[in-house]
Amino acid sequence: MIDVLLKDSLSEKLTDQHPITTWDQFTLAYDINEALHNLPFDGIVSLSHLPNVTLHDYQLDACKRVLFELNGSALLADEVGLGKTIEAGLILKEYMHRNIVKKVLILCPASLVSQWGEELRTKFLLPAYEKRKGVDWETYDIIISSMELAKREPNREAILAINYDMIIIDEAHKLKNHQSRNHQFVQQLKKKFCLLLTATPMQNKVKELIHLVSILRPGLLSASHEKSLTDDQMKALVKSVMIRTRRKDTSIEWPKRIVSTTLIDFSPEETQVYEKLDDLQAVNSLLSLTLRREWCSSKFAALTTMVKALKEEKLEDTGDLQELLAAMQQVDHHAKAKEVLNQIKSWGSDKVLIFTEYRATQLYLQAFLTQAGYICVPFRGGFKRGKKEWMKQVFKDRAQIMIATEAGNEGVNLQFCNRLINYDLPWNPMRIEQRIGRLHRHGQSKDVTVVHVAVKETIEDHLLSLLYKKIGLFEGVVGEVDTILEDVARTDIESYMTQTFTKKRSTSEIKLRLEHLSHLLEEERHDAN
Repeated sequence: MIDVLLKDSLSEKLTDQHPITTWDQFTLAYDINEALHNLPFDGIVSLSHLPNVTLHDYQLDACKRVLFELNGSALLADEVGLGKTIEAGLILKEYMHRNIVKKVLILCPASLVSQWGEELRTKFLLPAYEKRKGVDWETYDIIISSMELAKREPNREAILAINYDMIIIDEAHKLKNHQSRNHQFVQQLKKKFCLLLTATPMQNKVKELIHLVSILRPGLLSASHEKSLTDDQMKALVKSVMIRTRRKDTSIEWPKRIVSTTLIDFSPEETQVYEKLDDLQAVNSLLSLTLRREWCSSKFAALTTMVKALKEEKLEDTGDLQELLAAMQQVDHHAKAKEVLNQIKSWGSDKVLIFTEYRATQLYLQAFLTQAGYICVPFRGGFKRGKKEWMKQVFKDRAQIMIATEAGNEGVNLQFCNRLINYDLPWNPMRIEQRIGRLHRHGQSKDVTVVHVAVKETIEDHLLSLLYKKIGLFEGVVGEVDTILEDVARTDIESYMTQTFTKKRSTSEIKLRLEHLSHLLEEERHDAN
């Protein structure tokens, strides 16, 4: 606890106007600050005031480390689904219970603002409020906002004028670029304590992670000092502020993750279109790659890009191209969509989350599955916060299927659903892990079934058989791929994949390049361990 005598001593000198030197003021202020930050080890005292939350040992241990070892500032980096929000809520509750923290700002993606408020109010009985239009930043002691809203004027100026006791940043890996507006904004916030939350801290380069350390330990690293650090020294600094728990480190028996791959054949008409899109490499290799990936997803995704390319004159409007457009439009329902429908039927009334990379595919699937008699809801980044919350609630209470774009994989918890279909595959395997983490997380009571759907003898087939399977993406529990990719410092996966498929290469050449990539990833996993 704070030493009351220290405060009284300073107060007496100030109010009675006793002679006091600058050094006296400094030492008293320093002692009070030390007393605030270095708490006596008397355990977590707020537990008896938390009737609505079940805490695990690893979460209690994380709280104790932040309070008693890390002076209230840390990088909480547990694997996806282990409950970092719960850990942050417990730390906040403990500090507030001890009357050390009062004024709090929580910054997170817009889609998570309501979720944060609900968790803190119901589980930790804290008076947390979401920032609304017309509500002053000073009005509430605990206020939750999206980063985008907070950094815009006049909000930015108002926030920077407030002395916060604690700042909590969710999805903190977005602060990795120290020259970004987000990083500079957070660096300028007045704060005593700071919690940075991320499930994928080591997905980025270690040099970028150092910039997270600079937020937690201001003034620790000068520009010249940073340049002189070796990779090992940087890793040591990151680990000195990081708390990271893996599933395998807990005593909890987690639901299984059952993963399968369904390879389908294109219809003859679909195959013919795919081959013609492949031939476009001679004209525009990057556009050809994009169109082939989209054609594996849906004809509507590919048609949208094709029409746009013609309009922007990225392709010459020839007779052959018009024939290709006509062939694309004439294709009936996509073979992949039919396979997904059969899969959903086999699951009966179970709720299903479908991920696609393309909005056009999302709209197509919604229409296709609705026509088949299913109630579907979309989820994408363009929705405002209120609509996202409403869609999530409709999915929970009424709809059987949610169709989400990549915007749906960031922090949204859907553990009431245990069936997931990856309708198309991203270049970066880490994004697959993040998708699965929406369901296979703390609070999931059933085994989670994951189905990856891909088209034979296409880019998707190469991705599955030559890269994903080789690095063990589809085996073990959630977290396996996180280990594999946690120190990918030299390999830009998406750039490498683009280079692999934007040139006319034989199957053996593609196989060789993807095997090389998998070897690089394996080497980096070995280095990380």
